[in-house]
Amino acid sequence: MSRKTFLAASLAVICGTGVLRSDEGMWLYNDPPRERVRATYGFELTDAWLEHLQKSSVRFNSGGSGSFVSEDGLVLSNHHVGADALQKVSSAQKNYLRDGFYARNWSEEIPCVDLELNVLQSIVDVTARVNVAVPAGMSPDEASKARRAVMAAIEKESLDATGFRSDVVTLYQGGAYHLYRFKKYTDVRLVFAPEQQVAFFGGDPDNFEYPRFDLDICLFRAYENGKPVKVPHFLKWSQKGAAEGELTFVSGHPGRTERLLTVAELEYLRDRQYPIALAYLKRREVLLRSWSERSAENARRAKDELFGIQNSRKARDGGHAGLYDPALMESKRQQEKALRVRLAANPDFARAAAAFDRIQDAQAKIAQHEQVYRLLELGHAFQSELFDIAHTLVRAAEEYPKADGERLREFAEAGKASLEMGLFSDKPIHDDLEILRLADSLTYLAEQLGAQNPTVLKVLAGKSPRARAAELITGSRLRSVDERRRLHQAGATAVAASADPLIQLARTIDPEAREVRRRMEAESEVKKQAHAAIAAARFALEGKGRYPDATFTLRLSYGVVKGYTSAGKPVPAVTRLGGIFERSAEMEGRPPFDLPDRWLKKRKAIRADVPFNFVSTHDIIGGNSGSPVVNRAGEFVGIIFDGNIESLVLGFAYEETQARALSVHSAGILESLRSVYGAKPLVNELLAGPRK
Repeated sequence: MSRKTFLAASLAVICGTGVLRSDEGMWLYNDPPRERVRATYGFELTDAWLEHLQKSSVRFNSGGSGSFVSEDGLVLSNHHVGADALQKVSSAQKNYLRDGFYARNWSEEIPCVDLELNVLQSIVDVTARVNVAVPAGMSPDEASKARRAVMAAIEKESLDATGFRSDVVTLYQGGAYHLYRFKKYTDVRLVFAPEQQVAFFGGDPDNFEYPRFDLDICLFRAYENGKPVKVPHFLKWSQKGAAEGELTFVSGHPGRTERLLTVAELEYLRDRQYPIALAYLKRREVLLRSWSERSAENARRAKDELFGIQNSRKARDGGHAGLYDPALMESKRQQEKALRVRLAANPDFARAAAAFDRIQDAQAKIAQHEQVYRLLELGHAFQSELFDIAHTLVRAAEEYPKADGERLREFAEAGKASLEMGLFSDKPIHDDLEILRLADSLTYLAEQLGAQNPTVLKVLAGKSPRARAAELITGSRLRSVDERRRLHQAGATAVAASADPLIQLARTIDPEAREVRRRMEAESEVKKQAHAAIAAARFALEGKGRYPDATFTLRLSYGVVKGYTSAGKPVPAVTRLGGIFERSAEMEGRPPFDLPDRWLKKRKAIRADVPFNFVSTHDIIGGNSGSPVVNRAGEFVGIIFDGNIESLVLGFAYEETQARALSVHSAGILESLRSVYGAKPLVNELLAGPRK
């Protein structure tokens, strides 16, 4: 069967009938798939098992997942999730992202810059309270403000009552609202990282491909009051690891899926949003790649950002290709058509039946504003760390004097501590890279709106993009954390009086940015209410045994370790450590298939037959990177680090015949730590308990 024929058949099952596949789902912890797992695999998801896995799971604010793997607060994630932290503690003299790092005792562990870890403690359904605060008859503007106010109130009450980070999360595109409470750790220290050559072996050519041979891991430790935190919930390590055909579970934070969108919304993504996003990413990729090739230090400074851009570009390329697949789109149309027929036949669902047209109308209005919204509000015209700081200061000065419920969402009182941690971060900021990025994005602004556009003229102030960028960056004092604190504490008067050119620029564009955001939020409110009506009708017709789209909050997936067939050839479920040397030799050791000297020297000491990477049928998406894979006993057997190329359609529909999640095997991790890095104390901690 060809891939196209297979996809048409499988998606017809997925989307046309509305029936969930056996291993499908990114499930809520407060609504787990107990019956499905029991019926399919004969395994009981008990409350105690779920609580332990939930409280062993960790979210990285830099984007990604992880887990506690020792009682002394040791946290395991991916190297590419930890890359942001590695970059920020590196220098030209000590390049931890490239060369790796190992702290042989607690005193050598390196404090990370502005890294926050979140551990989910509880979930409360607050849907009724949110909906009561937004009665029918309100204008979209009024409804958006009312919803924002009640969500801020719920979060602040929860923060005051528990001390936990408290976020109201929108589910089912507006069909439900849940309050998530997180234990927060802000003293996080680097413990171990391999060289990026082996963490991302194969580089961009092998990204989203399989077979793979990557040691994509990074270890941190959470501290409280200057000491490693003692955690009651952590994952015991399985030396044996995952076996082919074994039932396993993934606990992580998938970022975003769009499986519940209407056809009108999917067509908008396909025809407008994805092409714009891809062109923008490719532009930035060329810019940073060219700059990186000029010197080793340039390459070091841009490495993490360039990797993120390349990863996003490739993922969106795959997702965009899925939206051009006639089988996928036709199955979505048939699913929507069948639901609309059912809704139209029942007068009780009249509001839901009309909701699809309301979404289409709102989407058309969003299209009118999206260009300016991306440029000004999302900051595509101002790619600069210093400008982001300036804009945050300008907005904070205006927002914080307001009542909590009247502020923009990101300035709500419950999130203030996290916002200020980022604002006052002493992360390295490099003027040459800042000027490069800002000059290119100002050029992009002029290209998009036209050289004579009033906003462009105000921003460039009679100068070329390059000259204006140099003037703004070199003239700013905001690289000083003390100056940021001074302006933030002094408030609106000090910000208004500031002569800092970036503050002045942020004040210049902020009114227009706020207005386009207001328009976008009003139309999004229309869509939110329409989706809520559709969700309520679905619940009435089909019950609540469904999972919502991903929201970068903790979810549970289940599946089996299983190979697949590609181009008529079987692809094995598991690769072995010795395969990394064979792959390198096959590619004649050329970058990115070269190996670190340490690995070449230790080759004879490494047991070549130890499992290294494996694939499984788990339902994952971006954000799941770093998620632990556990067995029935709740033991750590692997860590998610990627998906194969066939998995890139999972943003829109689940597929289990060829789409696979990729993981690093627990046995391969131990063998690498022992035989390559000589990290015996770390191995002992993973296997036996705390380091002495």
